[in-house]
Amino acid sequence: MHIRTPFPHETTHEDVRIPLSDGTRLYARVWRPLTPEPVPAILEYLPYRLADRTAPHDRQRHPWYAGHGYASVRVDVRGHGDSEGVPGDAYSATEFADGVEVVHWLAAQPWCDGAVGMFGLSWGGFTSLRIAALAPEPLRAVVTVCATDDRYDNDVHYSGGSVLAVDTHAWAATMLAHVCRPPDPLHVGDAWRDMWLKRLAAVEPVLHTWLGHQTRDAYWRHGSVREDYGAIDAAVLAVGGWHDPYRDTVLRLVEHLPADRVRGIIGPWSHQYPDRGLPPGPAIGFLQETLRWWDQHLKGVDTGVMREPLLRSYVSDSHPPATVYGTLPGRWVGEPAWPSPHVTTVSYGLQGPAVLVRSPQHTGVDAGRFVPFGNDADLPPDQREEDARSACFEFAVGEETWVLGRPRVRLRVTSEVSRGQVVARLCDVAPDGSSTLVTRGVLNLSARLGRDRVVPWEPGATREVTFELNGVGHAFPPGHRIRLAVSSAYWPWIWPQPESRAGFTVDPAGSFLELPVRAREASPDITFEEPEKPAPPGDARGVAADGWSPATLDEPRPERLVVRDVAKGEWRLEVDPRYGGTHVHPDGLEFTEDALEAYTIDEQDPLSARTRSDWSIRLHRPELAWDTTVRTRSQISCDGTDFFTSNEVICTDGGEVVFHRTWEKRIPRTAG
Repeated sequence: MHIRTPFPHETTHEDVRIPLSDGTRLYARVWRPLTPEPVPAILEYLPYRLADRTAPHDRQRHPWYAGHGYASVRVDVRGHGDSEGVPGDAYSATEFADGVEVVHWLAAQPWCDGAVGMFGLSWGGFTSLRIAALAPEPLRAVVTVCATDDRYDNDVHYSGGSVLAVDTHAWAATMLAHVCRPPDPLHVGDAWRDMWLKRLAAVEPVLHTWLGHQTRDAYWRHGSVREDYGAIDAAVLAVGGWHDPYRDTVLRLVEHLPADRVRGIIGPWSHQYPDRGLPPGPAIGFLQETLRWWDQHLKGVDTGVMREPLLRSYVSDSHPPATVYGTLPGRWVGEPAWPSPHVTTVSYGLQGPAVLVRSPQHTGVDAGRFVPFGNDADLPPDQREEDARSACFEFAVGEETWVLGRPRVRLRVTSEVSRGQVVARLCDVAPDGSSTLVTRGVLNLSARLGRDRVVPWEPGATREVTFELNGVGHAFPPGHRIRLAVSSAYWPWIWPQPESRAGFTVDPAGSFLELPVRAREASPDITFEEPEKPAPPGDARGVAADGWSPATLDEPRPERLVVRDVAKGEWRLEVDPRYGGTHVHPDGLEFTEDALEAYTIDEQDPLSARTRSDWSIRLHRPELAWDTTVRTRSQISCDGTDFFTSNEVICTDGGEVVFHRTWEKRIPRTAG
């Protein structure tokens, strides 16, 4: 299809099948400029179904790149969407090998000049990094956004050696619902049902695998580019947000990659592209910034991007606690190197007598969403109730203090039990007493000597434990207080240890909070263009400019609802992740999703922890009389020695059940 655009080039787009060496064909959509000479190609490669789920966003980014002189290509991973084959584990060796083949296929096309880039958010950003580490010759540059370099300790599985109850379960359940969706007969024809049944026969809940590897073993090291940064030969633009859980990857990449091949940007954003204008802002002209990167490294044009500071980051001003912010006040600062010569570690000694930290098990209900997407209830509310369930140490702020980087805590701890967790939160306390969460971190005490091993605590022993909190850019104003809150529980982020009710004792003598304090000196003038993106026209039925109709929910419900059963001492957090609603695509597809998560715990019993995730999906094409549904249910509970998981999938075609399977599994608690 030939499209006239307001960009420098008119464009065309087409759907193609990319053949792999084993005969499998991957479904792809290619947007290209109408130019007489070949151009570089840029690839986005992920499992999230280009024909429906990511279509609205694809129709914004890819045509923009095509209109600016690039062949922009979106490809579904094997076994997902309308690609052939059966799905495998997340980030499998097959997925990466397929990606390398796709890079070479793109470079060999007559419309490509042989230079290839990769980009993506989250999964797509991680895959870009990993394929860059495999070093296919045509791959010259990468833009990775909100992605991880460490699959174990900086992803949705574990934190500080502890199971991330909230996303180990929620994301495993999400992927189960994703992978069970059928191919679309509009794109694959009558073969769709056979393809679907083969996929369903191959499905295995990834939750089993994730809980089966509770330390940083070979399973997690595979695919983690942190294992060998030197393998990455492509130029990397690493982008993150201070409200995204993966922002520390940006700090590590700018530290470990050669300065002539890397630049980093960290803004105040959530888990989103920073031009979308979703909270918190300010948004930037991110497409234009990436165009500078592509022009520099794929076309050899000196755009000045490599003369920018190695790391451009946003230091937010102090702000009152809220679950959503339109725009956070602050300023951009630039670092010539990382660690930065402008940042000095300042140590604050904890004061007071030894304190027993024995938090109720529901501590953490005000943690906010682990992966915020810019929704109204994503961010942590006022932390005063959480602080009351923790041991708090405070430090007066005499002059404005900028913190940039990863704070660290060194605590002198005594534990009477062999297993436990330490959670530390850094809060900005205003004169009115309100407490804004700045950053946090966790340590599983059995992982204190390394995430790759389990070393039980000797009951009654006193040891110094040290761990880092997540990176942040924040300015504490004079008259405020810096609060370090220490707890022994953080549900539902962290799955509680069997003995965590016992807590631990912190001795302030010999315990410290170490802050990376940045000088408040002037930085280079850092500016970004205003956000720019195309708006595809709607169709005759009034489909919105982003390419589909707005989501509608028949019965709107709270995004995050905390329910307390006073008599039972039970707390339940119900979460609507806001994936849901009905969307009507321009090609007639009706696409409905609904998901609900629940996290329940007794405030005195760590063994009462349980999680549940329910999904319902409908894909419907009235003109083809095609009507399919996928329903999934996933649960985790535990005792002192094992996790118990239950997963169920029911799929229908035209009301007929074509697949129904339940998995029940007991998984030993080796570290979690």
